[in-house]
Amino acid sequence: MSRKVLRLWSLSFVLVMFWFKWRAMDYRILSSNGTATTPEYSFLVSLHAFSMKHSETPFINSGVSPASKADDGERFNWFVMSDTAAPARLNVYVYEMPAKFTTDLLWLFQNSQEQTVNLTSNGSPVHRLIQQHSVDFWLYSDLMALEDKRLVRSVRRVSNQAQADVFYIPFFTTIPFFLLSRSQSKLLYKEAVNWITAQPAWQRSGGRDHVLPVHHPWSMKSHRRFLKAAIWLLPDLDSSGNWYKEGEVSLEKDVVMPYVANVRACDAPCLAISSSLRKTLLFFRGRIVRNSGGRIRAKLAAVLRDEKGVVIQEGSSGVEGNAATELGMRRSVFCLSPAGDTPSSARLFDAIVSGCIPVVVSDELELPFEGILDYRQAALFVSAAQAVQKGWLVAHLRNKTSHEIATMQQQLAQVYLSTIQNVACNVQLLQYARHFQYATPAQPLGPEDLTWRMVAGKLQSVRLHISRSQRLVQGALDTCSCYCTRANLSVPSRL
Repeated sequence: MSRKVLRLWSLSFVLVMFWFKWRAMDYRILSSNGTATTPEYSFLVSLHAFSMKHSETPFINSGVSPASKADDGERFNWFVMSDTAAPARLNVYVYEMPAKFTTDLLWLFQNSQEQTVNLTSNGSPVHRLIQQHSVDFWLYSDLMALEDKRLVRSVRRVSNQAQADVFYIPFFTTIPFFLLSRSQSKLLYKEAVNWITAQPAWQRSGGRDHVLPVHHPWSMKSHRRFLKAAIWLLPDLDSSGNWYKEGEVSLEKDVVMPYVANVRACDAPCLAISSSLRKTLLFFRGRIVRNSGGRIRAKLAAVLRDEKGVVIQEGSSGVEGNAATELGMRRSVFCLSPAGDTPSSARLFDAIVSGCIPVVVSDELELPFEGILDYRQAALFVSAAQAVQKGWLVAHLRNKTSHEIATMQQQLAQVYLSTIQNVACNVQLLQYARHFQYATPAQPLGPEDLTWRMVAGKLQSVRLHISRSQRLVQGALDTCSCYCTRANLSVPSRL
């Protein structure tokens, strides 16, 4: 394609970005009291504000919304369900767990982050890892907010267990693993299991209608098997057996949630400015030597290091490392996103919020919110076997036309929720990156919102298994098995 056409595409992209920014002024999200709300995306700032607000206030079910008859009649119109299907607003009962499972752990994190320099076995700062997997905090802080301050309408907290569709377990499972001794964390996990399984609601359903955040692969690893009937909130569905045992996780039962991005999001003006500065064809910065499926990184580095237009850097976490990653992604057209120790990596979401087209090389990867989001619009997916062939990947990327690249870059600044109808604010104009930005208050169509929409979609199956288990007579063969045991059974097998 000629340089003239390329310049026209670049100019068009800049104009689209500025137009989007101008239009966004008309779609500022208002809280229910009519005041404009500016979201806070920083985990540390949000955590501090949350802790200060609740430091002297008991976590009681105040400010919750009682279910109304009018709301009970509403339905998600992107599901074809019966009258007993998920309501338009999912009713969630948040357990009032002892503080040692909730706020005490948040304070432990805050009080130790300046003093602790602990590193994991591969050199990652533990507090950075906790932030990266802090989905439990973002969900909890949104659910615990007063209803008139909340913006997400797909879910509400209820005070009466009889009204609940699901029960949320507000246990911060990642913090104990990293910040307590092994014996302390195992004891706390054991106590949590005993507390949870003693609840009448758990015993009534066998835990099937309970939601448990275990977003780090090591979260509660020693004891989570006792809670495997619950809906787990996970970073992926690793099927290697290194992290999850057979029967613990499945695409049908559980929900994959995005990592918390390590870099700042590149907003509309940033995208407009960076579009002309993206001179690097393919960028990667991170740890090259990894375990399990992450061994693909070393193979990719070996075949890509000497390629023109490709930047492969060994990098680490921390302030300087994140800044270098952020700059590199904002100066690149494509960002390599290979598997890590598990099939997933935060790098995918770092690339998305940076406006860099992700090139995913992870054959076993399951993505957050599939069925709602169409990742093919904004990312490339390449098999590991092809990617490690000398020269193949670079040739594949160079064969992408300027039109194709510009289209995908524009998709990164838009959203394609083809299955959700009647969502306010003209869905097609909202940034794609917003689906991966946790915020206070949680934003409509943000990751918190989409998580609860995914949970709602599982209700019919959950209710089937609960009803069936309650009517089976003694001696009946419990042979019903509707859950996948591997992550990628949806991929057609070769004949």
